Amino acid sequence: MNRRNWSPMTFGIVAIALLVLAAGTYAQQTEKLGKVQFEVSCTPAAQAQFNRAVALLHSFWFPEAAKAFTAVAQTDSACAMAHWGMAMTMMGNPLAGPPSPKALKDGSAAAERAKSAGGQTARERDYIAAIDQFYRDADKVEHRSRALAYEKAMEQLTQRYPDDREAAIFYALALNMTLVPTDKTYANQLKAARTLEKVFAEQPEHPGVAHYLIHSYDFPPIANQGLPAARRYAAIAPSAPHALHMPSHIFTRLGYWEESIATNRNSANVARDEVNVTHPGSGSYNALHAMDYMVYGYLQLAQDRTAAAVLEETKGYKTVDVEHFAAAYAFAAMPARYALERRRWSDAAALTLHPPQLSWTKFPQAEAVAVFARGLGAARSGDVAEARRAMGRLEALRDTLTQAKNAYWAGQTEIQRLVVSAWLTLAEGKREDGLALMQSAAEREDATEKHPVTPGPLVPARELLAEMLLELKQPAQALREFEASHKVEPNRFHGLAGAARAAELAGDAAKAKTYYTQLVALAAKADTERPEVQRAKAFLTKN
Repeated sequence: MNRRNWSPMTFGIVAIALLVLAAGTYAQQTEKLGKVQFEVSCTPAAQAQFNRAVALLHSFWFPEAAKAFTAVAQTDSACAMAHWGMAMTMMGNPLAGPPSPKALKDGSAAAERAKSAGGQTARERDYIAAIDQFYRDADKVEHRSRALAYEKAMEQLTQRYPDDREAAIFYALALNMTLVPTDKTYANQLKAARTLEKVFAEQPEHPGVAHYLIHSYDFPPIANQGLPAARRYAAIAPSAPHALHMPSHIFTRLGYWEESIATNRNSANVARDEVNVTHPGSGSYNALHAMDYMVYGYLQLAQDRTAAAVLEETKGYKTVDVEHFAAAYAFAAMPARYALERRRWSDAAALTLHPPQLSWTKFPQAEAVAVFARGLGAARSGDVAEARRAMGRLEALRDTLTQAKNAYWAGQTEIQRLVVSAWLTLAEGKREDGLALMQSAAEREDATEKHPVTPGPLVPARELLAEMLLELKQPAQALREFEASHKVEPNRFHGLAGAARAAELAGDAAKAKTYYTQLVALAAKADTERPEVQRAKAFLTKN
C-alpha cells in the first residue's frame, strides 16, 4: 500500500494500532514471573504459553493461571496438559484448605478433560492420573484422604522420573499440603525443603522453588533457614502479588517488621493495580491478605496511625474480587488487631463484621476472629454479659467447624473460647480457675501451628497467660511465660513490654533494662506514644 495515499483517519488508526502493539510488547517484556521449563508434548507455541502458565501457578496467581491454561488449550486443542494445569489451578492454595464446592466441580471437570484428551507420553498420563486422585469421588471422600492420595501419586511420579524437576517441586508442595500441624518434628516440611534446596541450587530463578521453600520453613524453630528464599523470591517474580507477599512469612517469624511491611506494601500495590482493571471498585483478596500482614507489622512498631490508615482503606470496600477465605480473614483480623494490640478493650468489645455484604456464613473461622476479639475485649473491660455472648457464639462456630470436619479451625476456635473463658473467669473473681483455663489455652496453642493465612495469633495465648500472671502479682512466673512466648513470636511489642515490666516487678533490673532497651529501639519510629514506651524511657532514665 502507498502510504502517500493514506487519509488522516488511516494514519490515526495505524498509530493507535502501533501504540497498542507496543504496549502489549512492553507488558510482555516487563512481566517477570521467574523461569520455568516444564516440557510437554504440545506444539512449540503452546509450550511457551504452558511454561508461563505454570510460572503463574507456582506463584498462586490463580485467575491469571486459569486464563493462561485456557489459552494453551486454544493454541493446541490436543494438549492434555493444558487441562491438567486447569485442574491444578482449581485446587487454589492447597495450604489454605479445601477448594470451594464450585472449584471442586470445575477442577474435576478439567481433570476429566485431561483424561479424555490423553497425555501423549506416559509421564503426562502420570501427571494427569495424580491430579485425578485429588478430585476423584470428592462428593464421597473427605479432603485429607484425597490430598494424601495425591501426595502419594506425586511421590511415585518422582520415583519414575527422577530427573523431572517439576515433579519434585510439585511433590514438595504436596508434602506441605498434607503436613500435620501438631507434628513438631516438621517431618513433611523438612523433607520438602531438602528436595527444594537441591533444585534451587540448579534453578535459582524458579518461582515455585523459592515459594515452597518459604512455606516449608514457615515455622519458628526453622524459620531462619528460609531467609535466603525469602530475600530472593520477590525479585524472582515481582509481577505476581503473592510472590511479593510471601517473604513476609519468614520476616514475620523472625520479627523483621520493616522488611515484612515493605514487601507487603509492594504486594498490595500490585494486587490493587490488577483489581482496578479486572474488578474496578472492589477490594482485592490478595491486597487484603498483604494488608493484614502490614497492619500487624505496623502495630509491633507502634506505628498506630499508619496502621489506622491501612484499616481505613478497607472500610471503603463493599465487595472483593474473589470471596476467598484470605479476604474474609483479613477483614475480620485487621480491626481486631488494631484494638487488641493497642489494648483498647472496650473498642474490641464493640467490633462488628465488615463488609456486611460478604458471605460470612462461608467462613465461620473468620467470623470467630472477630467474636474472639469482642469476647476478650469484653472480659478485660468488665463487660461480663458481652463476654458470655461471645463465648456462646464461639462454641457455636466451633461446633459448625467440627461438623464440617474442619478440625484445624475447630481447634483454633476452641483455643479462642478458652482464652475468653479464662479472662471472664478471672473477672468473676475465680483467680485459680481463670489461670488454669489460660494455661490450658496456651498449651493447646503451643501444640499446633499458625495457619499461613495469618502472620500470627491475634494475641499469643502464652503472652496472655503471662499478662494474667502479672495481674495476679506473680511477676517471676510471668517473666518465664513472656520469655517462652518470645521463642515462638519474637520481637512483639507487648512481648517485650510485658517481659520488661515483669522483670522490673520481679526485681531483675538487668533483664528489665535489656527488655526496655529493646522496646524503645523497636518503637524508634513510632507515630504515637504508647504508655509502655513512656514507662520504658522513664525506667532507662533512672537506670
